[in-house]
Amino acid sequence: MDTRRQLGNKGEQLAARFLVKESYKIIERQWRCRYGEIDLIARDSSGELVFVEVKYRESLRSGYPEESITQMKLLHMQRAAGMYLSQTHQESTPHRFDIIAITQTEDRIDIQHAKGV
Repeated sequence: MDTRRQLGNKGEQLAARFLVKESYKIIERQWRCRYGEIDLIARDSSGELVFVEVKYRESLRSGYPEESITQMKLLHMQRAAGMYLSQTHQESTPHRFDIIAITQTEDRIDIQHAKGV
């Protein structure tokens, strides 16, 4: 049985591969500050900075992965993104927040990408 962190890493790896195939460039993984962690920071093909929350499940027993994202989580993500933009002097850079929800069963991987949440 995988630990929670190992499952998170697995989901983030799958999400990063998915984004690269979609012509995104991964800038940061697991970026942390006092407001929390941003799973992935990427740049899309238009140059927009994308802050990505990844949710991964190996079954739907606990519900769909994206259902576990609360308003509080989104608020922490926004605050962390503000800190990142400030620290990297990119305050005026166009940016958005995305969610990648991944469900992996024995025979398939389902990836849902919600842009601009």
